[in-house]
Amino acid sequence: MSMKADVLIVGAGPAGGTAAKYAATKGANVIIIERRPEVGVPVRCGELIPSNDEIIGMFPNAGDISSLFDIPKELKLRDIEGIKLIDPKGKERLLDFTGYTTDRDRFDKHIVSEAEKEGAQLVKGCLFIKTKDGKAETSLGDIEYKVIIGADGPGSRVARSLGIPKNNDLYPAVTAQAKGDFEPYVQMFFGGIAPGAYSWIIPKKGQANVGVGFSPKFADGTLSEYFEKFRTKHDLDVTTKLEGKYVPSEGMISRIVSDNGMVVGDAAGQVISVNGGGLPLALIAGRVCGEVAGDRCMNGRSLTDYQAECEKIFRKPLRTAASNKKLADVLAFGSDRRTSICMSILGERRMGDLIRCKRIFP
Repeated sequence: MSMKADVLIVGAGPAGGTAAKYAATKGANVIIIERRPEVGVPVRCGELIPSNDEIIGMFPNAGDISSLFDIPKELKLRDIEGIKLIDPKGKERLLDFTGYTTDRDRFDKHIVSEAEKEGAQLVKGCLFIKTKDGKAETSLGDIEYKVIIGADGPGSRVARSLGIPKNNDLYPAVTAQAKGDFEPYVQMFFGGIAPGAYSWIIPKKGQANVGVGFSPKFADGTLSEYFEKFRTKHDLDVTTKLEGKYVPSEGMISRIVSDNGMVVGDAAGQVISVNGGGLPLALIAGRVCGEVAGDRCMNGRSLTDYQAECEKIFRKPLRTAASNKKLADVLAFGSDRRTSICMSILGERRMGDLIRCKRIFP
């Protein structure tokens, strides 16, 4: 295979699919390559999407997001009415929070189908290897491009090939699906199965997304061991195999543009450190990235506009979230006792600020 594109996008997740749609809308010839044989599979996230009000509360400079999050009704599986934060002793703190859950595999396919409607071309089973002289070397042959976008996750090969800084201090996490009827609240558990570990139950329709993550600094077991302990403790009827991923925990990387390339989504560290949320950010950043890439090809726009816009939208909230996470690492994650004490000191209001990327202390 030998192909040419104005914009080549590596990775067909929400960030890559959204970037493809908006680059194609600008009139650019867009190719998306995805190394897996099926878009959206396997599912490796919590599948939670906050309401538009929650998203704007966290990222007030994101602009009009109404059309961006105009998701088909059948992809909104369960309305969320709040978040329960549960300490190692089992004490619950209920926070107001609105949103909904989705099926990430179907959600990702929908985003890519929207890009294809605008003229983007999807090539599956195609592994990106490296860039050289304006061409991408892939497992299916070379692809010539004007702009390349890395939407290929926290260990991005595109970032490495472009000399863009890598994500550091990645948190490992695993997720699966559990059958049953669950209350309409996200349940977040801190400690209880290991120091520095956290776990979740996120309700869907007739099932829930359940998972465990941990800080390698404090927990010395394996994720599968911690997950089994969590599953047993809550008597979860798990119906799928565990799927693992790494979660960026230090906020957006310092530089997300290099020459004729950009990175977006997890590859750019556009993830909320304190809760691992990245789906809304992927769509917001994907739109900016795609529009800038399309304008670059059609009108000569500078790619640095993408960096500038993302700085305005994400830098402060994600820096605050990363600082809060580091504070929690120091004060709360050494033992279950310390976790319980810190959650008690913070209380509902400050913990609400914590999950919304706001400062918890003046």
